[in-house]
Amino acid sequence: MRVSPVTVPREACEMTGLKSRMSNTSPNPTSSPRLTRVEHTTFPVRPYDLAATLNSGQAFRWRPAGAAFEGVVGRRWARLEPCAEGIRAETPAPVPDWDWLASYLQVGERLDTVLATFPDDPILDDAVRHFPGLRLLRQNPWECLASFILSATKQIVQIRQMIGLLCARYGEPVPVPMGHAPEFAFPAPERLAQCTEADLRACKLGFRAPSLRATAQRVAAGRPDLATLASLGLEQARETLLTLPGVGRKIADCVLLFAYGFPQAFPIDVWIERALRRLYFPRRRVTPSGLRRFAATHFGPRAGYAQQYLFHYIRTVDRQRFP
Repeated sequence: MRVSPVTVPREACEMTGLKSRMSNTSPNPTSSPRLTRVEHTTFPVRPYDLAATLNSGQAFRWRPAGAAFEGVVGRRWARLEPCAEGIRAETPAPVPDWDWLASYLQVGERLDTVLATFPDDPILDDAVRHFPGLRLLRQNPWECLASFILSATKQIVQIRQMIGLLCARYGEPVPVPMGHAPEFAFPAPERLAQCTEADLRACKLGFRAPSLRATAQRVAAGRPDLATLASLGLEQARETLLTLPGVGRKIADCVLLFAYGFPQAFPIDVWIERALRRLYFPRRRVTPSGLRRFAATHFGPRAGYAQQYLFHYIRTVDRQRFP
């Protein structure tokens, strides 16, 4: 989807110089390039529940800013705000095209087509009624993989904190509007591969530090080449991810769903397990493998989408009913 941008001038400003790094693992300078203007566009997509989508545990770089959300996609800072037509987006100029953001937001996805694949299920129907515009994002595979390695036994707010520290220390600065705080891209695997375990633990990674470092070293060496996983079948792609340090079934399925778009990847974490047991099997004991078989057969060809509705539903609506 290509959308013609409309340029909006901002205050004149200067490009700040970036200090050279003393070593490959030294922290980043605390500045980002300031540009003279931003460009904006509107994605005509409805329904699209931006708040539910960005807060539903699939991505961790977004912060509320009034009615909008600010974050970093690849090497670009972006501001997103719901509007009558859909989503208004802005980012520092120049913007040759908006395909990178359209792809990330999946604005070309026909949500009605997705929802039509869901089973006749009153629980899922209620989740859709509460969040009628919840969408799946399409993220960078390395950032998604590393982020979910860091997610182990952590809540969303803590995952965001760890990723923020990691980006601030080892990510490349990205252009931001005049007067905005510095922002940084997610560190490349080659960058993190050069860090010591102590460097990563300083970002509050704890026991996740050695797994992230080892996986970064593997990915930096092309073992595996993450770009090739999209061409594999679901099972083969999952088995490839499971060879990486710190990656279990849940993390692998998160990456397959949120980065590669495998529609039947169905991550089962503590929240989804709770949803399945409480809402579908309240009087029966079902093994974890039984839950996986149920998910694979009950939720249809877009089971991953159904999973995201259940995840957000059990953490918000159902959590209020059954604290």
